Amino acid sequence: MRVTPLKALPLEQLRERSSTKWRTYPADVLPLFVAETDFPLAPAITDRLARAVTLGDTGYTPPDPGVRDAYVAFAGRRFGWAPRPDRIRTTGDVIMGVVELLRRVIEPGDRVVVTPPVYPPFYDAVPEAGGVVERVPLSAGPSGHELDVAGIEAALAGGARAILLCNPHNPTGTVHGREALAKIAEAADRFGATVISDEIHAPLAYPGTGFTPFLAASPTAARVGFAVTSASKAFNLAGLKCALMIAGDDQHARVLRSLPAEVEWRTGLFGAMAAVASFAPESDAWLDSALAAIDENRRLLADLLSRHVPGARYRMPDAGFLAWVDLGGLGWGDNPSTRILREARVALHYGPAFGDEGRGHVRFNIGCSPEVLTEAVERIGALVDA
Repeated sequence: MRVTPLKALPLEQLRERSSTKWRTYPADVLPLFVAETDFPLAPAITDRLARAVTLGDTGYTPPDPGVRDAYVAFAGRRFGWAPRPDRIRTTGDVIMGVVELLRRVIEPGDRVVVTPPVYPPFYDAVPEAGGVVERVPLSAGPSGHELDVAGIEAALAGGARAILLCNPHNPTGTVHGREALAKIAEAADRFGATVISDEIHAPLAYPGTGFTPFLAASPTAARVGFAVTSASKAFNLAGLKCALMIAGDDQHARVLRSLPAEVEWRTGLFGAMAAVASFAPESDAWLDSALAAIDENRRLLADLLSRHVPGARYRMPDAGFLAWVDLGGLGWGDNPSTRILREARVALHYGPAFGDEGRGHVRFNIGCSPEVLTEAVERIGALVDA
């Protein structure tokens, strides 16, 4: 049965929003940079938050707002995975969770593996937790970017104490395979290291890509790892502040319980309410429609680039609404987004922020209408022969 793609809101309505995407640049700029989508909220979220506003339900977040049970049920439906509720705690956002967990599993000065090109806040989160970033770039495999398992093993053998994964990967949209995840888990176990997996984009894995939560990759993965996730990317809730930290075994659950109460107090009440509504069964149809819309856009982008920016190199992502595009062949320098913003009035996330491997690249946000995406690429295309 074909799913009807979700329609983005009209541009004039979107410009009434007060979030970063719509308040960073002037109105003549098409903003396709930060990871906010242009869709209306899922109805269950709107209803829950509207009811809270009507009631004046704006106090402190309760000890158990229902997020853990809602996520466990969601993970079962979407991933075939059943984490235990008593091994889950919440906090404000994924990077908060990453930092707090790293503080518990490394000592000051320990090295932490990251896999660039990767989400820029990783480079800040590791030193915030007292660690030192060790870069093990993704490899270019026959089907796209892949984890360099041998390189990660070598880093662990050399003394790295933790691995910070991004699965699905930002910015490439790669869904890391179960076999690679299991191998990394074995290496971490062998060298006494810990894996922390940022899985915020997991709800946006396209059907058939075979997304595997790290903690479900193998019994060893459950023993050596944590996952940190949120409804915020899939359901556009970044401003509401709610993320989940998940342990795979009792020992790591004790680490979660040892975190100061303040870590959980950072969970926003509206974030918790919206997360419960997002993970509820009645939001599944909305999520499927959003995925259908983004799926059409990832294919549209390939067509638009081939027609208007033929020097671009692009592989469609396996998950999410972020597209990683190599414009290095156009001669626009290490950071082509600067010229694109200045001359085409399109704001893209600049590639070098993701690591040295991002030179010559840009990251498109394709969680928008086909019309906005088309106009953006046409504007960029006009620079090719200028």
